[in-house]
Amino acid sequence: MFFPESSDRMDQLVISPLSAADAPVEFVERKGLGHPDTICDALAEALSQALCGEYRRRFGTILHHNVDKALLCGGRAAPAFGGGAVLAPIEIHLAGRAVSQVAGDTVPIAEIAVETARRWLSSHMHALDAERHVKIHTLVRPGSADLQTLFSRGAQRIPLANDTSIGAAHAPLSVLERLVLAVERGINGRDRAADHPAWGEDVKVMGVRRGETVDLTVACALIGRNLSRIDDYLAEKAAIARRSRELAAKEGIAGCNVAVNLADDPVAGSIYLTVTGTSAEAGDDGQVGRGNRANGLITPYRPMSLEAVAGKNPVSHVGKIYNIVARQIADALVASSEAIARVECLMLSKIGAPVTSPAVVELRIATKDGLPADRFRERAADIAADGIGRIPALVEDLVAGAVQVF
Repeated sequence: MFFPESSDRMDQLVISPLSAADAPVEFVERKGLGHPDTICDALAEALSQALCGEYRRRFGTILHHNVDKALLCGGRAAPAFGGGAVLAPIEIHLAGRAVSQVAGDTVPIAEIAVETARRWLSSHMHALDAERHVKIHTLVRPGSADLQTLFSRGAQRIPLANDTSIGAAHAPLSVLERLVLAVERGINGRDRAADHPAWGEDVKVMGVRRGETVDLTVACALIGRNLSRIDDYLAEKAAIARRSRELAAKEGIAGCNVAVNLADDPVAGSIYLTVTGTSAEAGDDGQVGRGNRANGLITPYRPMSLEAVAGKNPVSHVGKIYNIVARQIADALVASSEAIARVECLMLSKIGAPVTSPAVVELRIATKDGLPADRFRERAADIAADGIGRIPALVEDLVAGAVQVF
């Protein structure tokens, strides 16, 4: 187990100082619910959750799988005010590895994948017809014998890490990070059928802070069937900008500059108009792991793992587990003392070792009033040990979709 009760109980823990000062410039991005990359993340994670449920129903336990490979190839569409048409469907390829047969009992992986994907799309994309506008391909195959064996070896005890991988997280979120999350969620979290139905789910928010000045660039796919003419389109853009500024004011940012669909040229007739509310219908492709990190953001000024978290199994894939646990540890350490300003947590696994025994955990601590970071070593060790010790229980939250992973 992590941090054994002995004189070397903190050999795996590294405490490093971190500056409490804000960087003079900060960039933060979020790819929203209907962005092609986020769609891929969502479908991969939904498939993993569905497989966990099916495995438990049939065999009483979660079997080896990693379905973290998905590719979305955009279709062709002819958007228009008052309507428009999808001319060629969006094509989604779901791939990965999963146990498909046990003692003659065959798990219908392809059927589960297609049904799960269509259900997610129908539930989350209010203008997209998941039957007519999307074609789904499944390429899920059985995993390699060595990784299946490694997974099975940990089935009756603490699971064994099936990869050597990195997890990274930070806390708390900066004001700009909170704002970028709030804007995307504010746009997509409404009653989409009744409140501005012309707003599509493909929302991307880029935030830039230069000192105290904050600029937001918001891209939102607008839906032609809910708009009669260009004036309606421009009115919806203005409404998105207003809502974004209102959310900025709630975060304490006065005078936030907001630009919506910045590439538009209304005079030339070039605007971000769609049939389905996503650029996947014609203008963009997507892939798992190219978008938001496990905290829902893209934060180049913070440590980030490049792991594709969505779709990995929740039992032993440290590329998923450690990114989430690192966030929980960082959150808990910040909350534990008013003297701690910021925390960054980085975790390294070792394939074949128990998931509760990381090779290294580094906690970078920024303190207030110049306190040395090492003063919090004992506290940090206790919090890290508690977070890592809770990994087996994390499985249930991941299977239930109760933990943010994209």
